[in-house]
Formats: sequence, C-alpha cells, structure tokens
Amino acid sequence: MALRTPLILAGCLLALSFNAVADTAHTFAFGQPATADKATRTVEVVLQDISFSPKALDVKAGETVRFVLVNKGQLLHEFNLGDAAMHAEHQKEMLQMQASGMLTATGMGKMDHSAMHQDDMRHGDMGDMKHDDPNSVLVEPGKTAELTWTFTKATGLEFACNIPGHYQAGMVGKLTVE
Repeated sequence: MALRTPLILAGCLLALSFNAVADTAHTFAFGQPATADKATRTVEVVLQDISFSPKALDVKAGETVRFVLVNKGQLLHEFNLGDAAMHAEHQKEMLQMQASGMLTATGMGKMDHSAMHQDDMRHGDMGDMKHDDPNSVLVEPGKTAELTWTFTKATGLEFACNIPGHYQAGMVGKLTVE
C-alpha cells in the first residue's frame, strides 16, 4: 500500500506533463485561432486541382481574418497556415494518415489499423491521429469551410495544401503579415 500511493502520484504527474506538452503543441508564434464574429475582414480562397486563388495574401499584424475556403476541385484539399518547416512536418503526418486509410483522394476514410507500424502503435504516434490542428482545415470537393485567425506579428508565412503531393505540385501561396 505504501508503494502504491507514490506510483499513483507519479502516474498522475506524468499524465499532467503529457497534457502540458499537448497544449503547447497548438501554440503558434504567428497568431491564434479566433471566432468568426471577431473577424475584421473576410477573404474567399478558392481551392482547385492543384492551385489556390488568390496565390498571395497580405494581412496586418493584429488583424483577424475569416477565410472562406471554397473547394471547386475534384480532390480533397487542405488550407493550412504556417511556415515552410511547419508544412514539411505536417506533410509527414498527412502521408501517415493517407497510408493508414484515414485520408483518401476525396475525403476522410476509415483508419486501417493493420497498416500502422507496430512501433507507431506502441508509442501512440498514430493511434490518436486526427486532423484537428487549429491552423488547418480540410475541404472536400464541392464543399466550403472556414478558418478564422488572428495574426499577431509581422512575418512571412505560407498557406498550403499538405495532402501528399499537392504542396510539391505547387498548391502553396504566400501570406505576408505586415
């Protein structure tokens, strides 16, 4: 009984530390998600196979923008805010999602757990996989989605589609925060 209490306490502390790490995983130096009613401007972005229109956007630091994302293509697309390094990391995750069957060419599929590597399952890398980053939204063909963001500092960013192969095919735009 004496050993059990410290083990339970250690387990609780470990769980809390994982939650703290998870919370910081969704913080961004360039801003944070906002609600649509806080937007000072609305920008429509058309997603096609394989391009964005417009190809570049300018926003001001402190501005809250509501992005209305219209997928006029035949494929599933993503609108993701970040820098090139963030997109490269996210592309790895999207590739895993596609390999597992969670992501198809036209939408979200069902995850095939048999496609996951045993090491990934043991470490929880894919077991809790979902597309829920606050700086990103998936838009199915013929659908419209929204993402509202407050930009906090002047920087150079990209908006991109990180569906495997789309970024490399040129589905990326320049976002300048002044």
